[in-house]
Amino acid sequence: MAAFSFKALENSGRLRKGVIEGESARNVRNQLRAQGLKPVEVKPAVVKREDGLRWQIFKSYLTPTELTLFSRQLSTLIQAGMPLDDALIAVAQQSSKARAKGLVLQLRTRVREGFPLASALADYPKVFNDMYRAMVSAGEQAGFLGAVLEQLADYGEERQYTQQKLKMAMVYPIILVFVAVVVISLLMIFVVPELVGLFRHTDTELPVLTKLLIQCSDFLSTYWIYCLVLSVGVIVGLKLLFKRPSVLSRWHSVLLRLPLVADFVTAVESARFASTLSILVTSGVPLLDGLRIAGQVLGNRTLRDASAEVAKAVQEGASLHRALAQSNRFPPIMVHMVASGEQSGQLEVMLSRSSQNQERELEMKLGTLTSLFEPLMVLVMAVIVGAIVMAVLLPIIQMNDLVA
Repeated sequence: MAAFSFKALENSGRLRKGVIEGESARNVRNQLRAQGLKPVEVKPAVVKREDGLRWQIFKSYLTPTELTLFSRQLSTLIQAGMPLDDALIAVAQQSSKARAKGLVLQLRTRVREGFPLASALADYPKVFNDMYRAMVSAGEQAGFLGAVLEQLADYGEERQYTQQKLKMAMVYPIILVFVAVVVISLLMIFVVPELVGLFRHTDTELPVLTKLLIQCSDFLSTYWIYCLVLSVGVIVGLKLLFKRPSVLSRWHSVLLRLPLVADFVTAVESARFASTLSILVTSGVPLLDGLRIAGQVLGNRTLRDASAEVAKAVQEGASLHRALAQSNRFPPIMVHMVASGEQSGQLEVMLSRSSQNQERELEMKLGTLTSLFEPLMVLVMAVIVGAIVMAVLLPIIQMNDLVA
């Protein structure tokens, strides 16, 4: 059976949408009529194009939360002894979103056709990445699919927690900068012209600071719309420019040479690399395959290339810790912990501890940067506002001196 999306009218005239399994569109219509619904539209959730590729009427993606929930539910049902076919049906029934339900039903269809779950997942590479599919394949071959799915769910939750911490750490500085720019712009466009308008036609020579303030205010008052358009254009242009791989690679290389930024990027990426490799090795994925997949999850292209060189060195016979040390891109503490893991035969355990160590270090660095950024931003705002106040007060003081 295949999955079909439908639109049907209830007796009250309300339109209902959803996904249902059936042998054909006619069979689905009969099912809907048996439920007291009047079919309006029934079509396959997935159809074959002429070139043989699949096209989903559902967007072929799940949010990280939905993917983690899928892994957790399927793991629980499989470990409870439920057959994979029935477990997929149960997960689909529990889903409240048509997109996710349709996707799970399509996976069940492929499984019922005799394909392994990993092969079914390969039809949706944008949903289930290489790491996910490799771990599922290893779990199926070893006979502990439920445990592997549980590890994937734990991994997804940890990744979401780490990303949430990073986002929350960045929200306050971004809001602070935005408010500062808006406040200063409003002062320069609306408030300052009214205050300095008194001094424009005086015969006395205005202070340099006041002249500079008047010029800036006139420029922003006259050309603010152009400045806004230019700012948006620069942002859009940079986004388009960074879509070019060569430009993005150069930028990532520059980030790894900047003070503070380099440590931050290295900590984020090395923690991601170590945690991914750890869960892959724990699931039974060969080390070389694990290195290739773990390298693909890195966002920085320079570090991704370095991980590819590490995999090449290991393939040629070098130990993992020696290959990491030769790349000179990963933290020394990570190299030492990997060496310890290789010697003790607990590589996956030491990789996991290395990831946790990097995440703790990253959290401390974020806390330090945030605590330093707040007073620094307040100081910058105080200097700018103080300069504006002085630019307004200096002519008044000068005029009082002349009168005296």
